[in-house]
Amino acid sequence: MIQVNGIVKQFGPQMLFEDVSFVLGERERVGLVGRNGSGKSTLFKMVLGEESYDEGVISIPKNYRIGSLKQHIEFSESSVLKECALSLIGDEAYDTYKAEKILFGLGFEKEDMERDPATFSGGYQIRINLAKVLLEMPNLLLLDEPTNYLDIVSLRWLKSFLRSFQGEVIIITHDREFMNDVTTHTMGISRRQVKKIKGGTSKFYEQLELEDEIYEKTKANHDRKVKEMTDFVDRFRAKATKAVQAQSRLKQLEKMGSMGELEYEKGLGFHFNHVECPGKIIMNVENLSFSYDGVDELIHNLSFIVGRNDRIGIIGKNGKGKSTLLNLLARELTPVEGIVKNHPSLQKGHFGQTNISRLSENITVVDEITASNPDLSISRIRGICGTMLFEGEMAKKKIKVLSGGERSRVMLGKIIANKTNLLLLDEPTNHLDMESIETLSEEIGNYDGAVLVVTHSEMLLRKLVNKLIIFHKGKAEFFDGGYEEFLDKIGWEEELSGKEKITTPKLGRKELKAMRSEIINERSKILNPLKKRLEVVEHRITELEEIVEKSNAAMIIASENSDGPKIGKLSKIVSDSEEEIDILFLELEELTESVDLKTEEFEQRILKLEA
Repeated sequence: MIQVNGIVKQFGPQMLFEDVSFVLGERERVGLVGRNGSGKSTLFKMVLGEESYDEGVISIPKNYRIGSLKQHIEFSESSVLKECALSLIGDEAYDTYKAEKILFGLGFEKEDMERDPATFSGGYQIRINLAKVLLEMPNLLLLDEPTNYLDIVSLRWLKSFLRSFQGEVIIITHDREFMNDVTTHTMGISRRQVKKIKGGTSKFYEQLELEDEIYEKTKANHDRKVKEMTDFVDRFRAKATKAVQAQSRLKQLEKMGSMGELEYEKGLGFHFNHVECPGKIIMNVENLSFSYDGVDELIHNLSFIVGRNDRIGIIGKNGKGKSTLLNLLARELTPVEGIVKNHPSLQKGHFGQTNISRLSENITVVDEITASNPDLSISRIRGICGTMLFEGEMAKKKIKVLSGGERSRVMLGKIIANKTNLLLLDEPTNHLDMESIETLSEEIGNYDGAVLVVTHSEMLLRKLVNKLIIFHKGKAEFFDGGYEEFLDKIGWEEELSGKEKITTPKLGRKELKAMRSEIINERSKILNPLKKRLEVVEHRITELEEIVEKSNAAMIIASENSDGPKIGKLSKIVSDSEEEIDILFLELEELTESVDLKTEEFEQRILKLEA
C-alpha cells in the first residue's frame, strides 16, 4: 500500500500540485486521468523517486517493488529472448518460456526470439520494455501509455494480463474502454488536486460534474449572503441606532471569507467542414495490390467501394499494411496492380503519421494552418487555431517545440481548414488526451461525409464503423459489417488458434426472467427510498432558498422602518435557513453518489445475467 500526503509541486510560476493526497490499496488497479500537461507523468516520476516535490510525503512499504514502463531504449543482449530473460529473478532465471509467453502475447513471432532487439522498430522496442517490466512481477505496475504501441490483438492480451495481475496497477492511457475494462478505481488530476473514486471514468466525470454543480450553488448562496451583509453594513454603519448590528455583520463577513471561481479547462471545439458529393459512391477500389520489395505483398487483389456516408475501420496487427493502404487511397503511394477510382467531386482530408512528420519544423502553428488554405482570412485561421487550443500567443509557437499531442491538433486544424467529403484518418487518437478523443469521436460521428480510419481503439470501432478492412491470415479482406459482428463471426485467429471457444450452459427463458425480476425487485427496494429522500432534500432546499429571499426582502423594509425586533427575528430565520441549506447540500451529494453507485451495481448484475 502506498500513501501520498500533502504533495505540493511547483515549476517556476506554475503550480502543478497543491496538497495532493491519496492511498493506493491492496490489489487496486487505478486509471489515472487528466488533461495533457496536468501532471500525470510527473506524479509517476515522484512515486518512482525520479522527481522531487516541494512539500509532503510519499510512503512506500519496505521491500515493495515498483515496475514502470520505460520509454528510454537501452538493450544489452543480442537477442529479444535473452534481453527479456534478464527480468526473470531468483529461481525463475532460466524459465524462458515465461518470457516467450508474454512476448507472444505482445505480438512477437517465434522467429523474433533470436533477433537483435535493436533491429526492431521503435514501437516494438517499447513492447520489449513492456515485456521486461511485466516479467519482473513487481508489487506495483506503473504503466504510462502502454497502449500507444500495441495493436488490437496485443491490447486484448494485455487487458487480460492486467485483470489477473496479483499486485497493484496505476495506468495512464487515452483509451477509455481499455482503462474501464482493466481498472477498479479512477483517479483524476483536476485544478492541481487529485480525486480518487471506486468505479470507471464515466462515474468519475459525472461525480466531478455534480461536485462542480454543488460548489456553484453553494457559492451563489454564499455570495448572496455576503452581498446582503455588505449592503446592510454600508447602509447602517453611520447610523448610531444600527452601528452595533452593522459591526456584528462586519465580523460575520470577515469569518465567512470568500469562495473563488472554479477553473474550467478549455476543450476542443471544432467540426469538420463538409462539401456535398452528388455520387452515392465516392471511391471504388479494384483489385489493389502493393509490395515495397516486389516480393512480399502487403495487399493482394483487394476490392471494395466507399459510399458517401460509410464509416470503414481498417484493423489488424502492426506492420501488416494498414497505413500503407491509407497512403495508397490518398495517392501518396502507387499500387503495383489495381486502381483507385475517385468521384470527380471527391475532396479528401488525410490525417496520417507521415503527414504529421512533414509539418514544417521552423514555422508557427498559424503559418502551418494558413499554408493548408491561403484563401482563408486571418480571423478564420485564428479561429481554427483557437478551436485546436492554440489561442493568442500559443498560435505563434513553432512546430519544433510542440508535443506529439499538439502536433496532432495542428494536423486536425489543417484538415478542418478545408471542406471535405472523405476523411482518411490514421490513428487520429494517438497523443490526444481522453477528453479530446471524446470530442474527436463525436465529430467523426457527426461528419456528413465518409470516413476510413485506422485505429486500435475498440471503443471507436464499436461506436463508429459499419464496415471493416481486416489485415489478418496473411491478407487484407473487406468485411461488410461492424466490429462486434466481426468478433462474433470471425474473431482474431491469435485468440482462437489451438483452443475451442468455451461455452457455458444457457439458462432457460423462464429462469432468466425470474432471476431478472428478482434483481429488479431488489433494486426497487434499495433505490426507491434513496430517490424519495433525494426529492425531499431538493424540494426542501428550494423551499429554504425562497424563505431566505423573502426574509432578506422583509429585513430591508424593517431596517428602513427601524423595526429592531423584527430585524432580529428575520435575521435568525435567514441564519437558520442558510445553515440548514448547507447541511442539505452535503446530504444531496451523498445521496446522489449512493444512487449512482447502486444503479451501476444493479445494471452490471442484469448485464451479467443477460450475457
